[in-house]
Amino acid sequence: MDLELTAEQRLLRDTIRKFVNEQIRPVAREWEAEGRYPDEIAATMAELGLFGLCVPEEFGGMAADMVSLAVVFEEIARGWMGVAGIIGSHSLSCWMIAKYGTSEQRSRFLPELATGERRSGIALTEPGAGSDLQGIATTARRDGDHYLLNGRKTWITNARHANPLPVLVKTDPAARPAHAGMSVFLVEAGTPGFEVVRDLPKLGYRGPETCELVLDDVRVPAGALLGGTEGRGLQQVLAALETGRINIAARAVGVAQEAFDQALRYAGEREAFGQKISGFQAVQLKLADMAIKLQAARLLTYWAAARLDAGHRADLESGMAKVYASEVALGCAVDAMQVHGGYGYSREFTVERLYRDAPLMVIGEGTNDILRTVIARSLTSGRGTVG
Repeated sequence: MDLELTAEQRLLRDTIRKFVNEQIRPVAREWEAEGRYPDEIAATMAELGLFGLCVPEEFGGMAADMVSLAVVFEEIARGWMGVAGIIGSHSLSCWMIAKYGTSEQRSRFLPELATGERRSGIALTEPGAGSDLQGIATTARRDGDHYLLNGRKTWITNARHANPLPVLVKTDPAARPAHAGMSVFLVEAGTPGFEVVRDLPKLGYRGPETCELVLDDVRVPAGALLGGTEGRGLQQVLAALETGRINIAARAVGVAQEAFDQALRYAGEREAFGQKISGFQAVQLKLADMAIKLQAARLLTYWAAARLDAGHRADLESGMAKVYASEVALGCAVDAMQVHGGYGYSREFTVERLYRDAPLMVIGEGTNDILRTVIARSLTSGRGTVG
């Protein structure tokens, strides 16, 4: 068992780290506070090929392995977690199109998605359906050579930049079980009836837009049905979410690493009662616990990614990684704030932003409570084992 990154993965990590240190860190606090969209950062990510992480090489992409993907998202999230969202759901969408798209869909969309000329996201959640995807109400009704889409989606990252945007719908609302009547359509920007109605205000995760959108008799050609066959949408989405949870787990590791780094640095600088606070046992215990949990979360994330790279089903492993890493990120953010004392509550210090960003990973890509049931079902059904 090799727990070390390959030479290529280390080179990728160092390249992304240099980019983050030079172009993201210097502006993160100011731009995040302003709610500014980081266009310049997105442009550099396109130059680095990061929009093509999950695009096959034949279409101009990087075809990155899952461990490399985790490395990229960890490094970007260390600098500014919100920026990772620009390529997060985009990468998930690219993976779905590459895996399940028709030849025409792949050749039409993937080359421009790889360069960032096109961007994407994924529209799953609705006002009345979050983790319960089978409870969605958005429908697609066949009308000759087209479908008419109607419904409402919310909490959609990259909604204003996505073209196309994969949208999960019910093509047969009466189907039982419900997943047998669910499909994904690739909806292109500018299609009449497709409207982004508002940007949602957020505690953290600033930078990319997170929106609510409406589909009102959106007429799309039958060729927009992902894969060309109805009834496979939920299967396609759930498979993609395995890679999405690697993305979220890696972002959580990045946030936890930054929280630890900030706490360690501050503890070595701050003096109280005539000595550095790093000399106080209470602070030392916090730092030790943060380091232990951080490294465990990283290894769990890389392990889950490696399982996917080996061609195994990884709903158990990616679920474990996402749950554990996200809760470590949340805990490290709180601990880092406590190490900073009152300064940790100030917007002048990075830990305040980490404290606001960390909860998203606990909620996003399936809440941790839901994922715990997924993990348990995998174990009790015999599909997954531990040890």
